[in-house]
Order: sequence, then structure tokens, then C-alpha cells
Amino acid sequence: MIRQIQYFQSVVRNNSFAEAAEECHISQSAIYQQVQALKRELGFQLLERKNHEFTLTCAGEYFYKNSLVWIADYERMCREAARLSDHEQAVLKIGCLRCYSGQEFRLALEEFSLKYPDISVKVEYGNHEELYRLLQTGDVDLVLNDQHRESSDEYINLPLMVGNEYIEIAARNPVAILSSVTPQELKNMPCILVSSKDQQEAEREYYQGVLGIQGEFLYAENLKEARLMVIEGQGFMPVEGVRQTDSFGPSISFRTLKGLQLPSRQTDSFGSSISRIPLFRGDSQMKRDYCAFWKKDNSGYYAEKFADMLKRKFG
Repeated sequence: MIRQIQYFQSVVRNNSFAEAAEECHISQSAIYQQVQALKRELGFQLLERKNHEFTLTCAGEYFYKNSLVWIADYERMCREAARLSDHEQAVLKIGCLRCYSGQEFRLALEEFSLKYPDISVKVEYGNHEELYRLLQTGDVDLVLNDQHRESSDEYINLPLMVGNEYIEIAARNPVAILSSVTPQELKNMPCILVSSKDQQEAEREYYQGVLGIQGEFLYAENLKEARLMVIEGQGFMPVEGVRQTDSFGPSISFRTLKGLQLPSRQTDSFGSSISRIPLFRGDSQMKRDYCAFWKKDNSGYYAEKFADMLKRKFG
């Protein structure tokens, strides 16, 4: 009966016996016979013919909607049973920067889940040092991180992208009109970082030592909270060189006004505006490298496959 229900769902989904037969790789007459057999088994009419078309009966519509949930549960049950029969569940454990704001990671996860539906994916979010620690202890198989120290021979380092460095700031802030800004020009403005409590000192030391940002530091637990702080005018937030932002953040582009390239102000889903400004050191915009790291002695098949997908998303 399960196969018959799947055939019936295909007919309804395609609104055609012919297209459903092609989708299910059987003949049109065979899929028709299977749907008829399902009707006899259930004891009520599923479809009504009107001229050369068909519509769902009330009972058929109810059965169709609920059968979608039932079949999905059945397929999940079969996958779980198969894992239990092997006495081990395949899990890919991935670490990602808590302050990462691009879509590439999410898109790679979506592609991986579609291609390998039987592999469970566990994502851990952390700061730079937290991710390295998770990788060292084997709590994650692969991390998406920015490379801000020498690579170790113990790890495979896959470069993903060299991105430009920006800051995000409330559009109403007078600084938002500038075409670029330097860390020295921001010294009297609080810097907002995404960091867990036990990593705040390490993050502060990094942004001071590597980016040269001085002054007061404020901290948020996640990117959404940090952007709310930016919108409220509490300070600026360094953005780590990604081309795209998540749906809850602003989509940043540039506009030209009186010969100057200025950040365009766009309203995000919070109902307030944020501007993104290039962060310069001297005459050039600061850069940030994104890489995927994993241990050489633990470079499992699925970690490498996910790394390949991530590489394609960063392009």
C-alpha cells in the first residue's frame, strides 16, 4: 500500500497520470491500476473524473494531505532503523564562526542535506579560538574560520575567499556618509563584537592587535543581537569580508553622490537602517581570508565533500 500511496501522491502533485507515470518510471496504465487498487483497499473514492480532467473528492483531499505527513514519517523511521541496524549513526560535525554573516555556509548545508539525507549534520558556533579548540579535541570534523595565524601541518587548509573588510553602522550616524573609514577614525566609538563571555578577552586582543581597533568594546551573544545594537546606535560592528548577508541583515550595495562612492542605506527586517562602510588601512581596504580547516588524520569522506560544496558556494 505504501507504494500505491506514493503513486497517488505523484498523480495529485503532477495533476496528470502521464506525468506521474514518467516521474515514477512506470507506464501510465500501471500507475492508473495502482491508484484504482488503492481506492479499493481504502473503500472510498479518491478522485472524480470531469470530462478529461479529475479532481480530488473531499475524502481524497483529506487522505492526500495527511498521507504526505505519514509517508514522510515512514521514510524517517526507515532511515533511523537502518542506522540502528548498523549500530552507528553517521554524523558530520561542523564548526562555524559565530560572527559569520554570509549565506554561503547555509547554502552548502542545504546542498549537503539534499545529497546525503542519511547523514546527520551537527553545527557548533564559536569564536576563533573556540573553533580551533573544538577541532583539536575532535568535537568537530571541519571548521569555517578566518585564517589569522600560521597554518599547522596537522590540518588541511582550503582557501575559500579573500574578502574585503567593512564596518556596519547605524545609517543615521554622521560617520555613515563617509566613503571609507580607518580604525584610527573609529577610536572614540564603541566596537561591537559577537563573542561568548569566556572568549571576550581573546576577541578584544585579536581586533586590537590585528585590525588596530582601539577604544571601548561591547559584546553580543549572536549576530542578530549585535545588529540590533548597531541599529540602536551603540557603536559599529566589523563585518568579516563576506559578499552576502543573511536575510535578517541589510543587503549592502553602493551608490554615487557628487562623485563620491557612498554606502547605500537599506532598510532591513528590523525596520531600521544600517550602512556598510569599507574599512581601510592607509590607502587600501583591509582584507580577510576565509578558509575551511580539518585534520589530516581525520579527513573523512563527508568532511571533504562538504568542503568542496563550501568552496563552490564561495565561488
